[in-house]
Amino acid sequence: MTTEQLYQRYTESGTVSTDTRNIIPNSIFFALKGERFNANEFAAQALESGAKWAVVDEVKYVADERYVLVEDVLTTLQELARHHRRQLHIPVIGITGTNGKTTTKELLYAVLSQRFKTYATKGNLNNHIGVPLTLLSIDHSIEMAVIEMGANHQQEIAFLCGITAPTHGLITNVGKAHLEGFGSFEGVKKAKGELYDFLKMHDGVLFLQGDNAYLREMEMQRAISKVVRYGFSSTNDIVGQLKYANPLLSVSWKTRESTTDHLIQTQLTGSYNTENILAAIAVGHFFGVDDTRINQGIADYTPANNRSQITKTVHNTVIADYYNANVSSMEAALANMKVIDADRKVIVLGDMFELGEDTWKEHRCMIDRALALGAERTIFVGEAFYAHQHVNGEFYESIEKAKEALREQPVVNSTVLLKASRGMAFETLMDVL
Repeated sequence: MTTEQLYQRYTESGTVSTDTRNIIPNSIFFALKGERFNANEFAAQALESGAKWAVVDEVKYVADERYVLVEDVLTTLQELARHHRRQLHIPVIGITGTNGKTTTKELLYAVLSQRFKTYATKGNLNNHIGVPLTLLSIDHSIEMAVIEMGANHQQEIAFLCGITAPTHGLITNVGKAHLEGFGSFEGVKKAKGELYDFLKMHDGVLFLQGDNAYLREMEMQRAISKVVRYGFSSTNDIVGQLKYANPLLSVSWKTRESTTDHLIQTQLTGSYNTENILAAIAVGHFFGVDDTRINQGIADYTPANNRSQITKTVHNTVIADYYNANVSSMEAALANMKVIDADRKVIVLGDMFELGEDTWKEHRCMIDRALALGAERTIFVGEAFYAHQHVNGEFYESIEKAKEALREQPVVNSTVLLKASRGMAFETLMDVL
């Protein structure tokens, strides 16, 4: 069956499914494979649960005309998404970056949906499976799409751009993350810069944090002709400033030509989110969203999924920022603690994963940064941090040991930062805070 023939079936059903636990009636079920599962085995179950067709790549599972046999299910899913994208004549904004992708994506959605029927990546479906599924969730009523793209190896962003075909793009920042896959910080810049390469090649529009030296350098190397700049200096098209962080952010902004300042009280914490807010303002302004609606969209946005969330417990105010962590995001979290207006501050950091041979060095540097803030308590959790236990500070090899210590010496009446890689399960510390 050709991609065009399969696309005809897709247009009839209007949707796809990949999980037999959540089959959408009349959908096309794609039997994807993973390291520990083979969904070909569940194709019959998907049909029984309401799917209209099942795409499989093993002939022994084909029982009747409802099965579509292909060479590779994942490749077929990607090609179907690529074909569908070419039928959508709408602006598609591609977002990538080391940190802040999801928050920026959600802020863009909050602003653009004030004027347009907008679709944005759900959750963090930003990889070689999630991006095709996102595209195939966009119907012809949608006027604007915001697609998040993640990567941990070279050529992944280029591949996803080939499917997504972004007309506009944004890199939030570049930092030290997934170094095992990228090899080095230069490797990170090269990989993320694949979005710039696509925009250059297809005459797309770039939204650029104009004060970020790395991003400016990457843009200048490619000489992209259509650039909208946002940032803190007066040379940017959108100029902003963090006014307060106590701990929620108040941000002011104006256009370069204007003398009128807008002040937005947000529901976000983390001074690093100021530039994510400015990115959303720049995109909204470019697409003609009214200033009042831009401000409203940002003011109404509430973060979720343990990304810069403020949680009030019985005893403390907790900044829950443990969805994930890398060197640059942890540095940003610490910088935010420095500017937060709070009488008593406690910092609890957990191991950063996927740093490869830089693990020992980067954790040692992070200890110095954290201790330099002079918080009431600075606590380090995990094997990588524990390797430096001879340094000042509190060190615990495991989350269980840290919880035990926090029970014995409770933290009260404090603003507490929890920052760690997702695998550290820092959400369990909320029980003792």
